Amino acid sequence: MRYLLALDQGTTSSRAILFRRDGSVRAVARQEYPQIYPQPGWVEHRPDDILHSQRQVIDTVLAELSAGESVVAVGITNQRETTLLWDRQTGAPIGNAIVWQDRRTADRCDRLARDGYGPLIAERTGLVPDPYFSGTKLEWLLDRDAETRSRAENGDLAFGTVDSWLIWNLTGGERQVTDVTNASRTLLMNLHTPDWDEEMLALLRIPRAVLPEIVASSGIVGEIRGIPGLAGVPIAGIAGDQQAALFGQRCFEPGMAKNTYGTGCFLLMNTGETPRRSENGLLTTVAWRLGEEKAIYAQEGSVFIAGAVVQWLRDGLGLISTSADSETLAASVPDNGGVYFVPAFSGLGAPTWDPYARGTIVGLTRGTTAGHIARAALEAIAFQSYDVLKAMERDAGTPLRELRVDGGASRNDLLMQFQADLLQTPVVRPAMIETTALGAAYLAGLAVGFLPDRAELAEQPGNEQRFLPRRTAGETERMYAAWREAVDRSRDWARQAAP
Repeated sequence: MRYLLALDQGTTSSRAILFRRDGSVRAVARQEYPQIYPQPGWVEHRPDDILHSQRQVIDTVLAELSAGESVVAVGITNQRETTLLWDRQTGAPIGNAIVWQDRRTADRCDRLARDGYGPLIAERTGLVPDPYFSGTKLEWLLDRDAETRSRAENGDLAFGTVDSWLIWNLTGGERQVTDVTNASRTLLMNLHTPDWDEEMLALLRIPRAVLPEIVASSGIVGEIRGIPGLAGVPIAGIAGDQQAALFGQRCFEPGMAKNTYGTGCFLLMNTGETPRRSENGLLTTVAWRLGEEKAIYAQEGSVFIAGAVVQWLRDGLGLISTSADSETLAASVPDNGGVYFVPAFSGLGAPTWDPYARGTIVGLTRGTTAGHIARAALEAIAFQSYDVLKAMERDAGTPLRELRVDGGASRNDLLMQFQADLLQTPVVRPAMIETTALGAAYLAGLAVGFLPDRAELAEQPGNEQRFLPRRTAGETERMYAAWREAVDRSRDWARQAAP
């Protein structure tokens, strides 16, 4: 029996999943790794923690294989904008990885906007000047000292997002590559080419010598070295986590959309072979490129804090022991008791794009319980996703017929039901919600011929659960209006508190 191995390197954990040809799971392993917060608004990872946790879960799933079972190809999906720099000769990291949630370059992004570069950035990259993306993070790393910048200009250093870091190490330092989906999140790639954009490189003072080669999302890029059981196995699929989930949800036709409820929430809609410029605060990104085919594009809206707010309830407040307990605690009360939570721990993403907004809870009374706070936290995830979806509908000029969902927080029935109520639209959850990893496996399987074509993938049966609206539109509209007032307070407070 042969399998596809998906490596899913996320913000808080690394996973490895073995998939059968029909998309079912043979084995899975997951390992969390430390988060580093050097100062408020800064988030880092140790690159070796990323690599070691990924290697350990690989070893765990391979240990479950019996004689006659093997891996035919590897697909990689990853947290996207997280930025790494390493020595090209030794492979040693140059400091910690700067995580996508990190806001240390907010002032630099403000200057880019004030200096009038917003339209250029949008036209070339489909993005906005925000610290979310890799470009200003890389600029910050290169500007730490003159020696670092000099070494980068001489080609002694290598930049990459997490996919690049993993592939560099898994191939024994032979390949420094990134795929078009990850490259499209850097502020450095021209959406229309797609290749590194010389004007953007000049604007952010990024030397081309430090950059990886941009490759297709589905295609062989190298072979695994140094891992027993995987030696010589091709790495044949690469995609940023959200694009991989779009592919794994089989949103192959324009107009199809999904929302991934992970550390953040990420809603993507397939827009076909032409990049579509948003008029409502959304991003334009590459969805995937299969081999030599034309790139497929998507519109995206990003919610920075989603499942992470549940982790905060667990680790920061100690209200729950496990993330799954959030549903039970929230269900202990009939409603939110007038409590509204804006989890702007890392600012606000689409469509607001305010890096200075901060977390805010309003409506507290002596009668407020832990259950009300937990319920408000879950509802905040749905409210933020609603904002993004409505912006997407305005751009598309048509309402969405259904929302496909995945990610760890989509297991929460209370959250999914409230999302359907708020949207007044069916929410569809597949039986197997690991669609991010599945998308990476699909991309690898197509590249090596293990899977014949997308048509077969689209026809694969799936046991889905549908959540239909139960509340009236008037009731949810009143709740949404109250939540938007809380958002305004989170933004006003941040400005008033600024030095």
